[in-house]
Amino acid sequence: MRAPLSWLREWVALPEDLSGAALGEILVRAGLEVERVEQPGHEITGPLVVGRILRFVDEPQKNGKTINWCTVDVGDANGTGEPQGVVCGAHNFDAGDLVVVILPGGVLTTPMGPLTVSARKTYGHVSSGMICAERELGIGDDHDGILVRTRKFAGDADSLAALTPGTDAMPLLGLDRETVEVNVTPDRGYCFSVRG
Repeated sequence: MRAPLSWLREWVALPEDLSGAALGEILVRAGLEVERVEQPGHEITGPLVVGRILRFVDEPQKNGKTINWCTVDVGDANGTGEPQGVVCGAHNFDAGDLVVVILPGGVLTTPMGPLTVSARKTYGHVSSGMICAERELGIGDDHDGILVRTRKFAGDADSLAALTPGTDAMPLLGLDRETVEVNVTPDRGYCFSVRG
């Protein structure tokens, strides 16, 4: 279970100067298994922004897979204001949806090490970035499709309605917060509940 310190402070009175490392030590003394303490931006660097799918074309491939050739508005985050062309294998989105895009130069941490995103030719197109799923961002295990604003971004309805392409997605996803990851063992199931 991953919990940002800022979220925990909404439920528990924690000293303002308490670090994630110090909280981790307290949790270990309470008998919990702390997997790690993540610092803001630990796993992702570079431009991670909100994008809007303007249009896409399904393109069946020789290998039996169907990819989507997407045109994505990322505002001025790419330095030109022009929409990006991005190849995407997911199919859980529609034109007009807000998604999370990592632009060329961004780095994701994968089980095999850092992955630097670059503009590269794939499936007959130059893909200038990557539309991200939860697992690729390290915020969940879902890899059945990409993150779509209406289902995954944090915030209230007014702030979400005001999102525009090019907005920094790190704070929207809580990736700018210090986070404690606890391995909840079967004998500590109550740790999955806020009241527990």
